[in-house]
Amino acid sequence: MSRRSGSQRGFTSLLEYIGSELDFESDFYNDAYLDRRITARIRRTDSEDYRAYERLLKRDGEEADALLDSLSINVTGFFRNPEAWEQLRPVLRELTDTHRTVRVWSAPCADGREPYSLAMLASDDDRIDERRLDILATDINPDILTEARAGVYEASQTTDIESELEPLSNASTYIDRDGDTFTVRESIREMVSFEQHDLIRGDPQGEFDLMLCRNFLIYIDSSYKRPIFETISESLRSGGYLMIGMTETIPAQCRETFESVDKQRRIYTRT
Repeated sequence: MSRRSGSQRGFTSLLEYIGSELDFESDFYNDAYLDRRITARIRRTDSEDYRAYERLLKRDGEEADALLDSLSINVTGFFRNPEAWEQLRPVLRELTDTHRTVRVWSAPCADGREPYSLAMLASDDDRIDERRLDILATDINPDILTEARAGVYEASQTTDIESELEPLSNASTYIDRDGDTFTVRESIREMVSFEQHDLIRGDPQGEFDLMLCRNFLIYIDSSYKRPIFETISESLRSGGYLMIGMTETIPAQCRETFESVDKQRRIYTRT
């Protein structure tokens, strides 16, 4: 099912209900992303169309929670796009060589695998002084932040955590494994602080030396990308580094603020 075969009015009505009753800011996200996630829930609940699904939401609190969880952008993995992470090594080496404290911000951090990847990469590289890293990880979803702080992940048919950790020389140094359960060791968890923050409407977070904002912008409506990059630029010190997803681009209005360091891997510095 898609909006081509469904009712545009039904889709609009459903988004209005989600916004007013479930307190989800659907305007921030592009319609294609919302439609994919909502349609998946419609199929899973055997609802006939948008209208029927809206009626289900009104009487089923558990389905409302399931929808909100689905709409949250939490697709992630350890060392997603490993080749991009390899290009972060020289950045971290330079920063820890020249700064007593290196402030890093990962946003949105989803279930924590991105900031933990950064902490493990630094700990695994003899030329990076991980003791100088101060990593802040933020997300808008308080429930997923609870999961992130715990640092416990389950392998499944669609998630091969062992292969995700292959960029490390010895993953067992940083991860305890019990069958299909992987737990980040305390020494790595202690390197990351988690806080709730809205990247679209929240305030800048101070002067950082490196910011990771990867695979989030592809879901965001174009009209909201500029304020996101304004928050990012105000949160980075001059010369600080930004890394975005490999399929993402910086809005035209903000390109004068960022200079490319590695165009293919989407690493920039704030001018």
